[in-house]
Amino acid sequence: MGNAAKISAEVEAWDESTYEELADGRKLTRATVRQALTGDLDGHCVTEYLMFYGPDSTANFIGQKNVVGTLAGRSGAFVVQVRGRFTDGEARSDLTIVPGSATGQLAGLSGEGTAVAPGGHTEAIDLDYALDQGSGRG
Repeated sequence: MGNAAKISAEVEAWDESTYEELADGRKLTRATVRQALTGDLDGHCVTEYLMFYGPDSTANFIGQKNVVGTLAGRSGAFVVQVRGRFTDGEARSDLTIVPGSATGQLAGLSGEGTAVAPGGHTEAIDLDYALDQGSGRG
């Protein structure tokens, strides 16, 4: 992709509810998570997660993250697809910028990355991205 961004995502709000109780302590939940973003991307995001919790307190999750902020001096918004797993007190996920989702000066943004949240409220994100040279400041 060519560009690398290191981002810190601090949880501001986490609203999770169970929508299905399953056998043996398993359950399905939905969560809305608001985060402040700092580092190479300054802004905020709201993520909608769907999660499956196993009886051993591990979880698999998917989500859509709506990001609004400034990256490489360009302002705009974009959507990130999230797929991950929580185990041993740590959440790890793979991230993909949804093609065609970027707006404003970030139009044409593409990329992928990883996120690690080792307990607590802070997630470390590494994003490898490309910006369409036709977008941005004119």
